[in-house]
Amino acid sequence: MRKEVFVIDPKDNVATLVSEDGSKGRKVEVDLNGKKHGYELKDAMPFGHKVAIHPIPKGQQVIKYGHSIGTATEDIQPGQHVHIHNTESNRGRGDLAKKETSA
Repeated sequence: MRKEVFVIDPKDNVATLVSEDGSKGRKVEVDLNGKKHGYELKDAMPFGHKVAIHPIPKGQQVIKYGHSIGTATEDIQPGQHVHIHNTESNRGRGDLAKKETSA
């Protein structure tokens, strides 16, 4: 079976979608420490984006690669798309910097 979602580090609370089919409602399987866990995608998401695999309360760190990559700006449930609409990056918002310089 081809992996469609993967976790880099056991501490991660998000997985990365590596399938072209990120349809809302689609069921995906994640291997966490040798155990298979199923998730339903709560939102449509593109290839390479993150999906929550554990609840991430507002204000909690989003962990990928075993490190914090941002902070949840709202409660995020397993299966939800994790991106700039519900997180704040630890490294700033490059999309906002582009808008400011082009304005």
